[in-house]
Amino acid sequence: MGIKIIGTGSYVPEKVLTNHDLEKMVDTSDEWIRTRTGISERRIASETEASSDMAFKAASRAMEMSKTKPDELDLIVVATITSDRITPSTACILQGKLKAHNAACFDLQAACTGFLYSLEVVNALMTSNPKFKKALIIGVEKLSVITDWKDRNTCVLFGDGAGAVILEKRVGKHDIGGILASKLASNGDFCELIKVPAGGSSNPTSAETVKKRQHYLSMEGQEVFKLAVNEMAKACQDVLLRAKVDISEIRWLIPHQANLRIIKAVGNKLEIPEEKVYINVHRYGNTSAASVVIALDEIVRTGKINRGDYILLTAFGAGITWGANLLRW
Repeated sequence: MGIKIIGTGSYVPEKVLTNHDLEKMVDTSDEWIRTRTGISERRIASETEASSDMAFKAASRAMEMSKTKPDELDLIVVATITSDRITPSTACILQGKLKAHNAACFDLQAACTGFLYSLEVVNALMTSNPKFKKALIIGVEKLSVITDWKDRNTCVLFGDGAGAVILEKRVGKHDIGGILASKLASNGDFCELIKVPAGGSSNPTSAETVKKRQHYLSMEGQEVFKLAVNEMAKACQDVLLRAKVDISEIRWLIPHQANLRIIKAVGNKLEIPEEKVYINVHRYGNTSAASVVIALDEIVRTGKINRGDYILLTAFGAGITWGANLLRW
C-alpha cells in the first residue's frame, strides 16, 4: 500500500506588487530588497478574495489533473495562518464551495511548515483508517492582511497564494512512490521570534491593540535565519538517513521560499548542486504554508519531474516549527 500524490494545483492572485512599487510605499529600494532577500515581486489578493477563494482555485486545478470528483474526497486539510474566520475552519468553508460533502475537514496551523505537517498527518490518517482513500491538502495564505505595510523590514517579504495536492491510497507491487519519510519538529522556546502579538485569547483585539499595530506579523530576522538554515538542513539529513537515500539521488530539493540567502545556505549545507534546488522566491516572495506546494505544482506542470524521482521538501516557520518530507514520485 502507498499514499501517492496524484494531482497538484496552484493559484496566485493577478495583482503583482514589485519592489519598485514598494519604493513608493516605504523607505526601501529594489537593490536593497533583492540583495537581502532575492525577491523581485510578490502577488497580492484583492480585498474580496479570501483564503478559501484562493484555495478553491488551487484545489480545482489539482482535482482536474487527478480527475477527482468532489464526492470522492474523504478528507480536506487546509494549512494556513490566515483563515477566513476564527471559526468555522477554512477547510469547512472550502468544502462547501467544492460541494465535497463526504469529506472530513479541518485546518492545521504550523505556519510556514504547515504543508509539510499536513502531508505527514494525512499520510498517517490514510494509512490507519480504511475510510480515507482520497484526500485534498491545501496550503494557502493571504499574508497581505497581516503584513505591516509601514514596516520596511517585513513588508518586502510576504505574498499571497495557494497550492494543493490530491493524495490517493493505492495498493499494488508495481505502484512505487509516495511519502517515504518525514521529520516534524518544533521548539516553543522561540515562539516570540515570529508572531502576531494580538488578536488571540492572551491579548484580545481592542482599540489599543489596533492603535499599536499589534495585528501584524513581526519577526526577529537574524535569529530566524540561523535557526532556519541549521534545522532545515538537519531535518533533511534525518529523512534521507531513515529512507537510506543519498543526497546525490535527489532530483529536486524544494525548500520553503522565505529568503534566497536561506535557500542557498541550506543547499550548501546539504552539498546538493544549485541546479537541483528549486527557487521561485523572486516571483512570489514568502507565501508561508503555500510556498512549497506552489513550487511542487510548478515542477509538475513544467515537466521537470519523472516517475521514480526523489523529491525532498523542507520548511521552517513560526512556533518555531520545521520539518522535511522525502517523496518518491
